[in-house]
Amino acid sequence: MPVRPVDLTAKKILITGPTGQVALPVVEQLSKVADVTALARFRQLEDRQKIEAMGATVFAADLADASSLQALASDFDYVLNFAVVKSGDFEYDLAANAEGVGNLMMQCKNVRAFLHFSSTAVYEYGGQEPRKEDAPLGDNHRAMFPTYSIAKIAAETVCRFVAHQHNIPTTIARLSVPYGDNGGWPYFHLLMMQQGIPIEIHPEQPNYYNLLHVDDYLEKIPYLLAAATKEVTTTNFGGSEKTSIEEWCAYMAELTGFQPVFQQNPKAFGSLCLDTSKMHELIGETSVDWRQGIKRQITALAPELLKPQ
Repeated sequence: MPVRPVDLTAKKILITGPTGQVALPVVEQLSKVADVTALARFRQLEDRQKIEAMGATVFAADLADASSLQALASDFDYVLNFAVVKSGDFEYDLAANAEGVGNLMMQCKNVRAFLHFSSTAVYEYGGQEPRKEDAPLGDNHRAMFPTYSIAKIAAETVCRFVAHQHNIPTTIARLSVPYGDNGGWPYFHLLMMQQGIPIEIHPEQPNYYNLLHVDDYLEKIPYLLAAATKEVTTTNFGGSEKTSIEEWCAYMAELTGFQPVFQQNPKAFGSLCLDTSKMHELIGETSVDWRQGIKRQITALAPELLKPQ
């Protein structure tokens, strides 16, 4: 049986990385029911204004710099860490992502639960075999994001260390491919299809993933927080139904008439589908069908591209 979700109403919640595609809808939803603080570097005034308009309190800091967190409150009920840096500079990216989660947890070590969003990019490539949480780790995303996989693995390690040292109930959720009405990987593929740009795919086909719709991750966050333990709960976090790049591009071709041009590249991201057994035990199944989600995405972002029904 899945865990009972926590009630976030009127709770004090810290959300890092709030301006990103994944976290922004979380800030928008939780700010309606909770006391939300959004932490980022906030170098762009429009980012600050957008977050404040949602009703969240803005806190400017750089997780790589522990001193910038000194004025941050330490009495949050829950922390959701979406922050990620992909500058390509190993020294800074390891400081921001790995040391950064440690700095954050040290500042907020009295929370009821800490939820760290990692990535399935921590897994070594293994063909179409669904990846379990204990599958080998590896430098999966080197071809496109040189520091990403290593920084994510390092961040998980620091997260576990601090949780164990300070008895912080923690969940590490390894995100698959999040998407929604504000963007995501399938939408980038659609734009490439529209412009006739080749989409690189791994030659070992099909290239499976577990698309995770925004509606599902919004619904499951209270469950992930409830699943937090001082031993640290690590779980895959993707859609219950796997699909492939080839399948979702074919479906978008049906909807729009634009045809994908695939280009095989052994260095392209390969299949990364998940074993969802542990996820289902902890938080239950997701509900948004990937076709429904993709059609909604196109309707929201580029309705003019849809063929007349």
